[in-house]
Amino acid sequence: MPTESDTHYDPSLGNKFIFVTGGVMSGLGKGITAASTGRLLKNAGFDVTAVKVDPYLNVDAGTMNPYQHGEVYVLEDGGEVDLDLGNYERFLDVDMTSDHNITTGKTYQHVIEKERAGDYLGKTVQIIPHVTDDIKRRIREAAEGTDVCIVEVGGTVGDIEGMPYLEALRQFAHEEDEDDVLFVHVTLVPYSKNGEQKTKPTQHSVKEVRSIGLQPDVIVGRCEDRLDPETKEKIALFCDIPTEAVFSNPDVEDVYHVPLMVEEEGLDQYVLEHFGLDDDALPAGERSNEWREIVTTEKSGEVDVALVGKYDLEDAYMSIHESLKHAGFEVGVDVNVHWVPADEMADDYDDQLADVDGIIVPGGFGMRGSEGKVRAVQYARENDVPFLGLCLGFQMAVVEYARNVLGLEGAHSAEMDEDTPHPVIDILPEQYEVEDMGGTMRLGEHTTVIEPETLAYELYGDTSCSERHRHRYEVNPEYFEQFEDEPLVFSGTAGNRMEILELETHPYFLGTQFHPEYTSRPGEPSPPFLGLVEAALEQVDAGDAASTTDSDTSDDTETEVTH
Repeated sequence: MPTESDTHYDPSLGNKFIFVTGGVMSGLGKGITAASTGRLLKNAGFDVTAVKVDPYLNVDAGTMNPYQHGEVYVLEDGGEVDLDLGNYERFLDVDMTSDHNITTGKTYQHVIEKERAGDYLGKTVQIIPHVTDDIKRRIREAAEGTDVCIVEVGGTVGDIEGMPYLEALRQFAHEEDEDDVLFVHVTLVPYSKNGEQKTKPTQHSVKEVRSIGLQPDVIVGRCEDRLDPETKEKIALFCDIPTEAVFSNPDVEDVYHVPLMVEEEGLDQYVLEHFGLDDDALPAGERSNEWREIVTTEKSGEVDVALVGKYDLEDAYMSIHESLKHAGFEVGVDVNVHWVPADEMADDYDDQLADVDGIIVPGGFGMRGSEGKVRAVQYARENDVPFLGLCLGFQMAVVEYARNVLGLEGAHSAEMDEDTPHPVIDILPEQYEVEDMGGTMRLGEHTTVIEPETLAYELYGDTSCSERHRHRYEVNPEYFEQFEDEPLVFSGTAGNRMEILELETHPYFLGTQFHPEYTSRPGEPSPPFLGLVEAALEQVDAGDAASTTDSDTSDDTETEVTH
């Protein structure tokens, strides 16, 4: 990945802003399109950041069910945000803050607090100018110290929730130099039954954008295949933009290939030319190819990893899926993730886990699926299957060990069973008085002290690590003594908090109270995930070697009998 010396902020450029909107339907891939554009500008040496606008009334994503918007992504400062911020961090290789996520709840809360304090001096507080001014302020503050700020407006143009944001962008463009602002509109270009690419949805979407005073400078067509030249010309004609400003964003095998696809289309070059920049102005002198080298790594094998969770939705575990990809890039293997529903496997877990090379038990909340997760931990421990437990997965590993090794019958987390005789997982005193759910867990980056000569030390290569947290319950200090002098070791701690556990007698058994998946990047895989994939690959290689040996022995026996 480009290092800090490869990209730098050049104050002489001034801030450049790229606003990304979407039409026709949600879930088109605005975030990946925006992140890919930013990646290409980063490759060119520019310092790039991003802002995600979420028009919902929630102050943040922390109280949302993953079925609503996918996983809750946690930032370094503890911000609980939309999963698109995770894509921005992974694609741009930057650490963002809560200020890079603007929500209607956050904006209105601030405006109302100012009104209550009398800051508006008796004025009637309105959407325009007070709310729109606050939106513009947040965008400018997030962009400070960078060359380019990409702002993605969530939802679809025409949604009533997004109207104040689009009006704010209209005002923003009026206040900035024309050459410093670029509007990108992402739309759907479907096929008709006769195989024709249809532009009418795009036409109607752009008409909606123009009706509120915004004219797209660039249109990106999401489609199964590249846009035909005739399709591009038709979109350009009816949407009043140059043909060379219409770009394809077809389906690809992996989202990390999207920057390569839009680069082939010339999107990055068009953006730079719009901003009055050319190759002579590139800070790094030439574009970096490191991203391409990482994401096109030749694969020499594959491993199968079971993900034992409760949300049957890939987006609910997006960062885990991406972290496994990153580890696969590093090791040179494809990682096949097999979904295993935790709430359906308490009794037949042997069959569901028999053919996998590794097991992950992810984080989560609530009772549903907890017994299935405990069974998955038990299977991994007893059958020497490489295991990684994350947050709740870490806690269920403690529960499983307490029950089945220490003999603490009925041991559980107090979150799941308030009446458990052995609450080996419980709330610490500082959480006793907490009433509100939002933003009250242990959140954000915290330092963990790692014991030398442990698996955790081998993985991180240091006596400490800093990882992001999102949990309320902890290992109960009252049971620390009962875990001493056992194969299970708490190899990472933070004061009286247990952060990392491992089994000394196991090929790879690791649990982390924190979420290492949030800091994994292409080219910089998370150590626990890299360790899991490497251990799973060793299992595969050992199995292949055993099969070869058995085959050789069988052949020898047959030869002896024949003779």
